[in-house]
Amino acid sequence: MANVSTVFREIGAVVQAMGVTLRALLAGPLTVQYPEQPIAVYPRFRARHELRRYENGLERCIGCMLCEAACPTGAIHVEAAENDPAHPVSPGERYAKVYEVNLMRCVFCGDCETACPVEAIVLGHDFELAVYDRDGFLLTKEQLLNPKVPNVVVRAE
Repeated sequence: MANVSTVFREIGAVVQAMGVTLRALLAGPLTVQYPEQPIAVYPRFRARHELRRYENGLERCIGCMLCEAACPTGAIHVEAAENDPAHPVSPGERYAKVYEVNLMRCVFCGDCETACPVEAIVLGHDFELAVYDRDGFLLTKEQLLNPKVPNVVVRAE
């Protein structure tokens, strides 16, 4: 009698497993056709760096170099210069003459974003970071000020 109950219990386990398989089979694919269909990312997703501007076109970066000091891997290099009062680049007394981010050293921790007092540097949602040579991993100020629009949808957390 014990063998019959064991057989029915095992048959029930097999039926339950087949039910899980059938539900997964009928649920449809989870794959996204990426270039045509945007990928959903979370709002706190951190990818490629971006330098922001004010609405009037002035750069937000005031050359304080706090982002460089906060970076645990030394991936950020900033050289500050005095701002010309006749033709200001940023609203402060100084501006970043050179702003470089080395993506091969960056761990995308967001410490630079947290340290910036004027919210000039942010980690955007562009995760397409593949390049053909090592020089492409060094982002210059011009590349950071003109980010490309990522093909993503920001979803709620």
